[in-house]
Amino acid sequence: MSDRPVLAASQVHGLALAAITGFHADTVREVQAAVARDPIVVVGMAQNPFVKRARKALDKAGLTFTYLEYGSYMSAWKPRLAVKLWSGWPTFPQVFVRGTLIGGFEDLQRGLADGSVTALLATEATKT
Repeated sequence: MSDRPVLAASQVHGLALAAITGFHADTVREVQAAVARDPIVVVGMAQNPFVKRARKALDKAGLTFTYLEYGSYMSAWKPRLAVKLWSGWPTFPQVFVRGTLIGGFEDLQRGLADGSVTALLATEATKT
């Protein structure tokens, strides 16, 4: 698997790099801390039906998760953009299992159906 294309730091001027690094860094740190600490993390926003469906699917599966919500369609778009830039995932929800981004609602749904989410939880739990 190859890495996704990202502009090399050597191609970013120092002024721009400082702006990139500081762009809603508090929000990114909050998400990073939750992803490092908690087995399942859902990052979302209010009023998004796919976020609600992901949370409901995890509840139905009996899986405990941490939910971080950043605004709604009309608010907090910049902190959400910072999370998207950090993760590389373009939409919400963003679902992390044992520190691994598994994707959004449809990816979560497939992972619950095929057992890969619970397998990831079990496999990674033995490493800690």
